[in-house]
Amino acid sequence: MSTEQEFPPPPGPEEESVCRVCGYDEELFWEHGWPTNAICPCCGNESDIKDLSLRGIRDYRGEWVGHGANWDSPLDKPKDWDLLKQIANIPPEWR
Repeated sequence: MSTEQEFPPPPGPEEESVCRVCGYDEELFWEHGWPTNAICPCCGNESDIKDLSLRGIRDYRGEWVGHGANWDSPLDKPKDWDLLKQIANIPPEWR
């Protein structure tokens, strides 16, 4: 019997700063392979809540865009914000 504990590998990338839902790129959402539980000021997604599966991401993104793509923190919204330009930041594996 081994005295060393075996831990499962982290569920995500080493580091990820782009929101998987909306493409916002000003926050660290995953660090050392684990979600930071950061809440995206744009779409309101909290890393590790609705962004663990492609289906969850697409469902949340569809709901967010379908309701007008409103910012969760409107004061953080840039004056020249462009939804399509931001969504283009989403990594291909999360589209």
